[in-house]
Amino acid sequence: MPLPEQIAVKYTEEEAEYLSLRPVVRQTFRLHELVDMVLGVTGKDLTRIQQILRAGTVTFNYYRYWWQGFEAGAEELSAVLARFPDSDPARVFRAEGCAAVVIAGPSYQPVPGHAALPTSGIELTQEEAARKRLFSGRSFWDALMALAREKSPAYLGYSYLRRVDLYCLEVAPEHAAALARDAQKLAPRSVRMRLGQLRSTARILFLCPRPASS
Repeated sequence: MPLPEQIAVKYTEEEAEYLSLRPVVRQTFRLHELVDMVLGVTGKDLTRIQQILRAGTVTFNYYRYWWQGFEAGAEELSAVLARFPDSDPARVFRAEGCAAVVIAGPSYQPVPGHAALPTSGIELTQEEAARKRLFSGRSFWDALMALAREKSPAYLGYSYLRRVDLYCLEVAPEHAAALARDAQKLAPRSVRMRLGQLRSTARILFLCPRPASS
């Protein structure tokens, strides 16, 4: 049976432990759009995607979506998934292609091939961290990228949720202490206020969008 080209979807804001009084929104999704959203939850796991499409419900970005469930054959669904990027361990980290970092503590344990961000962590965009303090020739972003160039972050995988390749750098205590000093010297006040626990940094994740041609 061919896959549906359009799917009538309802969604509402997810509210835990009690009946939601939020309004229900109705929207028609193209198949590609629905699969794109499910990928953000499952990654490229054919079996899990089939299960979700059949069940007709998924929670994504604090919203619950539901639709009339349908069967998706492996061959037909694989053809749809082929249109989306794959993880590519051969992609070497390039500091100039990094758009953001997530600074994580020791509780975050990365799994190679599983591109999941920590549930708690400090995210800084390139725009935020590249702002320089008055009379400073360097930015905190420069310090982060210098460490990345020196230590070469390891490839974790492709995040469909964020549409980026993820790289992870293990941070030794002495490097965490150096970053904390750099933050005090280089980061603007709005950024420094978010970096109070920088000395406990264990890992830094680097988020790198793929060029449009990739």
